[in-house]
Amino acid sequence: MEGKTVEYVKLANGVEIPKIGYGVFQISKDDAPRCVREAIETGYRHIDTAQSYFNEAEVGQGIKDSGIDRKDLFLTTKIWISNYGYENTLRSVDVSLKKLGTDYLDLVLLHQPFSDTYGARRALEKLYKDGVIRAIGVSNFYPDRLADMVAFNEIAPMADQVETNPLNQQIEARKNMVKRGVAQEAWAPFGEGMQNMFSNPTLARIGEAHGKSVAQVILRWLTQRDIVALPKSTHKERMEENLNIFDFRLSDSEMATIAGLDTKTSMFFRHDTPEAVDRFVGYVKERAGRE
Repeated sequence: MEGKTVEYVKLANGVEIPKIGYGVFQISKDDAPRCVREAIETGYRHIDTAQSYFNEAEVGQGIKDSGIDRKDLFLTTKIWISNYGYENTLRSVDVSLKKLGTDYLDLVLLHQPFSDTYGARRALEKLYKDGVIRAIGVSNFYPDRLADMVAFNEIAPMADQVETNPLNQQIEARKNMVKRGVAQEAWAPFGEGMQNMFSNPTLARIGEAHGKSVAQVILRWLTQRDIVALPKSTHKERMEENLNIFDFRLSDSEMATIAGLDTKTSMFFRHDTPEAVDRFVGYVKERAGRE
């Protein structure tokens, strides 16, 4: 990547994914084309979107506006629950491809561990074999659900995208992923700034020692653990800051200190309770017919 240093995680099938990706969750249709173009101009080569973000077409426009060669970009989307099931998933991927303006995707994830995940999974396996998708995975699958997906599918998930940040470090989930050869991706690496994440004194002290911000310390902590981080910002200077993390390294002592911040509790909500299912049933109804 010209002018930038970057590190990669190698997936089980040999596909390499940049350790830093640009996440577009909650970026509006109006802002997405500019933000994606600026992220690519800044040096990002990994863009992470989803059907349920309702901005795939705008992400596609930003990619087009950037002028980047498609082969130089790692592009991820996620299948929304209402598109699960074999035929529905095949159709939805075709729609996503058209919106994103591409004829292949680098990684496609099942966004949530509910409904007909197996039908959706079979569809992704077909598209993988057909060369439409370079890698397939899941998101928000807790260790038991991930173990099930690995055990009872022809092609095991290659990545699992879960909430991961200094206050919810997913240590046990990480062990399970490593055991099963599944790469970990971190959504909400900053916990959306909750619980005063950006002013955490421990992280700030470590940052000062390296001349780096709290955000940069968090991203370096993740990438040193071979976890793919997906920060989001609508400001170009923050995009640059988030990408500028490969010129320093946290010591073993600093990594251990950060490990001590773990509360083992989601900053949002768990995905393995009856209430979580009820929540997502509501989301499906809410988003029905929305474009």
